[in-house]
Parts: sequence; structure tokens; C-alpha cells
Amino acid sequence: MTKPSLPELLHAAVATVGGTERPGQVSMAEAVAEAVDDNAHLLVQAGTGTGKSLGYLVPALAHGERVVVATATLALQRQLVERDLPRTVEALQPLLRRRPQFAMLKGRSNYLCLHRLHEGAPQDEEEGLFDQFEAAAPSSKLGQDLLRLRDWSDETESGDRDDLTPGVSDRAWAQISVSSRECLGATKCAYGAECFAEAARERAKLADVVVTNHALLAIDAIEGAPVLPKHEVLIVDEAHELVSRVTGVATGELTPGQVNRAVRRAAKLVNEKAADALLTASEGFERVMELALPGRLEEVPEDLGYALMALRDAARSVISALGGTRDKSVQDEDAVRKQAMASVESIHDVAERITQGSEYDVVWYERHDRFGASVRVAPLSVSGLLREKLFADRSVVLTSATLKLGGDFNGVGASLGLAPEGTAGDDIPQWKGLDVGSPFDYPKQGILYVARHLATPGRDGSRTDMLDELAELVDAAGGRTLGLFSSMRAAQAAAEDMRGRQDRPVLLQGEETLGELIKNFAADPDTCLFGTLSLWQGVDVPGPSCQLVVMDRIPFPRPDDPLMSARQKAVEESGGNGFMAVAATHAALLMAQGAGRLVRATGDKGVVAVLDPRLANARYGSYLRASLPDFWYTTDRNQVRRSLAAIDEAAKAAR
Repeated sequence: MTKPSLPELLHAAVATVGGTERPGQVSMAEAVAEAVDDNAHLLVQAGTGTGKSLGYLVPALAHGERVVVATATLALQRQLVERDLPRTVEALQPLLRRRPQFAMLKGRSNYLCLHRLHEGAPQDEEEGLFDQFEAAAPSSKLGQDLLRLRDWSDETESGDRDDLTPGVSDRAWAQISVSSRECLGATKCAYGAECFAEAARERAKLADVVVTNHALLAIDAIEGAPVLPKHEVLIVDEAHELVSRVTGVATGELTPGQVNRAVRRAAKLVNEKAADALLTASEGFERVMELALPGRLEEVPEDLGYALMALRDAARSVISALGGTRDKSVQDEDAVRKQAMASVESIHDVAERITQGSEYDVVWYERHDRFGASVRVAPLSVSGLLREKLFADRSVVLTSATLKLGGDFNGVGASLGLAPEGTAGDDIPQWKGLDVGSPFDYPKQGILYVARHLATPGRDGSRTDMLDELAELVDAAGGRTLGLFSSMRAAQAAAEDMRGRQDRPVLLQGEETLGELIKNFAADPDTCLFGTLSLWQGVDVPGPSCQLVVMDRIPFPRPDDPLMSARQKAVEESGGNGFMAVAATHAALLMAQGAGRLVRATGDKGVVAVLDPRLANARYGSYLRASLPDFWYTTDRNQVRRSLAAIDEAAKAAR
């Protein structure tokens, strides 16, 4: 029997899923197949509506080697495992004459731990060891969550937190889950044979396609000990998120509360001398942190340096003592010891990293209203790590609706550790960039309006002219507005102002769960939804409920952001343009994502309004505009009001 062609396979998959085959999807599938066959690397931008999931799944399944697909969001992981993969496998099985297997794999703390569930969570010293189900009052929210988790444990096949509906609080989940450091290990645990996390790993080892998340991919790269099964192809979806997710995993943090918990957990398990030394070191660290002011530490201050060295040395002594003593008076000693060891090792590692003072790390103080001060350390760049760990031994395909910034892929490529496209060299990963376009007719479906007449936004202070402009635009659109703001304070101020001016419902991020807000926004065209970062990327509302997307200002990182400002400075010191490489790239990615909220289906029409004149007037404005969908562009405020009113009338007539 002849091997089926890629167009045949794609046609069968699209027909089964119930979609429409699009030229961009075909181009993408062909490029992915070529990259995988040649063991090459590909960056592919596929606009909303292209059907990019099938564009990479079909050639990956046809190739026959194991594939890891890493995504940033839970929503896409669910879509792949619950909808796209089952249907695609069903469609391709008769043609491939085999049935590819697929599995989901996440970090250990995402799975219910049967040991914790049945034996109880080791508690801090002053609370003693107790049965969390007995201690939490059944009438409390925590008690209800824990009882529901106990019932769910008898029904669930996966033990995956995301399969529990409705979900539970982080506090409740922490009672019945463990981190990889806290886990006893399948061979030492009485419940090892039934362990949900181990079962997920075993399924992944047998699967042709393993769906995971960016965080686990980062852990796999950073830790050195493989978490993911060996694979020949890596596909990174939502790839515009990868650098920030890897940075998050590679960031260490120390807080006085965290150190105090470690002291309490270790105190009963080690000799008095080691316990006292750790307690003294934690008190010294707490005194230093009481005076900590937010901001980057170009050099580690002397008092912090001494406190961290004392913590590091005391933690090292406790780790040695924990390994060499046993205390049968402690109930469930192995679990208590493992939790204590995990807490102390974490403190040792971060303290050691900061005191070593690597030029490749950025250190800063943060202060949180609720949790107090913390000291944090993050890599100045993850590009070297990604180049070395991501692109070495496999074919890598990175895809997103937004990878091409300012007209090419080199900006995103550089953040991933890749040299400019076409650069040759023995140790330089070779890659190709491909933009397969979008099925949408952006110039006919959308308008990009820049409010050129407004005052340039300052760092602080109210923007009365911007709020007046916003109110007029919302009025012309008849509601239907998604407001994307650069800060929560700005979103709150705009919501308060709008609620005072008119009767339309204005939903505000934080006043309800994100899912509930989006559902309510989609259900009522008169409604506005205002919010910050997660709305720039997490809203998919096709149809007449979202016909005006407003950005209050260009979302540059804050000038006092320690990590971004350090990265910008490093680029400048090496002779580059730090503002364009860091701040403008960051803003371009967010704006492209934000503008992508407008047109989600072929019938959608509307306006993206940017209430920041710098997009029209500044030298970098053309770079940012080139990163956005190719909407019809105007700075004419009267024209845009007429257009919004016409779109509103058409939507009302179609009801």
C-alpha cells in the first residue's frame, strides 16, 4: 500500500474535525513536514483562524516518531487532548494503518498525591501533625474543598487538578499535593503503585504525542534530569510566551516567611546546634528584609550578603544533619523529613546563587502589600539556555499568531538564542521563518485608529482627555468594548469613570473570575470589559459582543522593572539598541496579541483604538504598527466614530 500524501491526511483530518481547509494551514503543514524530515528548525506565524493545531499535528503524526507538544495555556492543552487529537487520530488511523497514542504530562504538583491524602500533610511545628480533613471545619470553604477532594479521589482516573470541576483553592490543593522535591519516590511510598503522577509518566513513555506545558519543558531543560520522555520532534505552540515562562521557572525567591517555615519543619529532625544556627540565620535575614526597598541590586549590599551567607551555611549543615539522623517519635517520618529537606534545599540553593553573584543574574528586592518583602534572582537572559538545550538534539517547530515583529522573525529568534535567519556556522542552529498569513481580510474587517490628538501619556497622573475619548468611542460602538489597560490602576480608574458617565454594564477584571467575566461579556453586546495583562491574550469572543478593542497606551515595561531594565542595559553595553531589543519588542508582542482579540471569525468587524499618540508620532511607531494585523489605518476621530456607529447599527439590525 502506498504511503498517503500529506494533503490526503490533512484533508481527512479537517473533514473529521469539521473545519475548513485553508491555504495557510496547507502551507504550514508542508513546512512542518519538511522541517521534521530534515531535522531542521522552523518558526511559523499562523494567524487566528488558520487552524494551526492541525497544521502541526497532522505532519507530526504522519512522521511516526515521538513528538512533544508544549503549550502555554490550559485552554489549548485541553483543546488538544479532548478535541483535536482524538478526532485527528480517528481520521488518520485508516490512512496510516496504525493508531497513534497521545497523553498529557504536567509537573508533579498538578496531580493528587495519595500519600498526602491518606496520611495527612506534614504541618508546621506550632500546628502539630493533624488530619487536615478533621481539622478543617466542614462548614468552612477549606473544609468543603477538602471533603470534595476526598470524594473525587475515589472517582478520578487521572488525579489531574484540571479535571476537577469546579476547582478548589490553592490552599486546599496544597494539602493533597507534593512538589517533585517533596515526593518520597514511587519505590519508597506505600501508594507508589497507584500514584497518579507516576501513571501519567508511564502513559507519556508509551505515547506518540505527549502534550505538556512550557513550564515543564523549562524544568526539563534547566534541571538536567529528564522529565519528558525522549523525543525526536518538539512543537512549541503559543511560542511568544516561551521566554517569559522559562524565565519564571529559572527565577529564585527568598522571603522571611518561607525561611521561617523551613526552620520549623527542620527543627525537630536535626541536632540542636544545627537547628539553632538556622534559626539565628533566619532572624538575621528577617531583620535585613524589614529595611528592604523595592528595586534592583546592582551589587548585593553587605548586610544582605552576610545574611545570605549565614543562611546558606546553616542550611547546608541542616541538610547534612537531616541525611544522617532518624527519629522514630516523629509520625510518618519519611514524609516530614522529605518536606523539611525540600524547604531547606530551596533556601540553600537561592542563597548560594545570590551570594555567588553571577554577572548573568539579576537580583532585586520586591515588596508586596500582603506578603512583605522578598529578594529575587532571575537570569539576565535565557537565550543561551534555550539555544543549548532546546535546539541541540531534535527538530523544533515554534508557532504562534504573533512571532513576526516589525516585519521579520529575528527579534523573537534572538530571544530564543537564534542568530538572524540565514546566518551560517558550525555551532549555529539553522532555522527558517514562515508567515502563512490569516484567513481574515484584515483591511476590510478592521480599522486601526490612533488618537493622535491626545496628550502623550505620562508616568503618573490622570488622563482626562483619554477618558473623554474612551467614553465617546464606547458610546459610538454601543458598548461592545474590550478595554486593555497597561496597569490595574488605569483599568480601575477607567471603569469607575465609565460607570459614572453612563448606564452600560462595565465589567472589571478582579471583580469576578476571568472565565465568568468573559462569559458575561460575550452574552451581552451592551457590556464593556476592562482589565490588564491576562485580557491582552486570553479573550476569544467572536461576533458582535467585541467590536471595539481599546488600548490605553503602548504597553512598554515599567522603567523600574528590574529585569527588563537590566536586559535593556546589557544590550546597550554590547553596542545594541536596548530600547528596541527589549522594551519595543515586549510592547509589540503584547499589542499584536491585544489587537488579535478583535477579529476572531470571518464575519467579525470592528476597531482597534490606541489612545496613545506615540504610535503615530514616535520613530518606533512604524515598527509597532508593522507588528499588528494589517488593518485599515486612520487618525481621523470623526471617521472612526462614524464607522463604529455603522457597525453598531448593522449588529443591531442582525439581532
